[in-house]
Amino acid sequence: MAGQTTFRNEIRKLDNSGRLTLGKERAGEQYEVNEASDGTITLTPVAVIPKRELWLWNNPEALASAKRGLEQSARGEGRSLGSFSQYANEGDDEE
Repeated sequence: MAGQTTFRNEIRKLDNSGRLTLGKERAGEQYEVNEASDGTITLTPVAVIPKRELWLWNNPEALASAKRGLEQSARGEGRSLGSFSQYANEGDDEE
């Protein structure tokens, strides 16, 4: 069925250092770890966004504009505005 979630149920054992592996196919991924009072542990895959970039993800208009710009660039519709190297050493705005 479309949209149906499938589950893989396995028993895995912690190693001598208390680590649990999820397999090489998940190497480098990051997870949120939640432990319930009954001992149930839930791992949720996450993507971490740098705090200085979070404003973009919280601003639908700016995000849509950035996506449009990336799509236009991919189609070769961009134009050069010259060098921006003079701004390279400016710091991020403080929040």
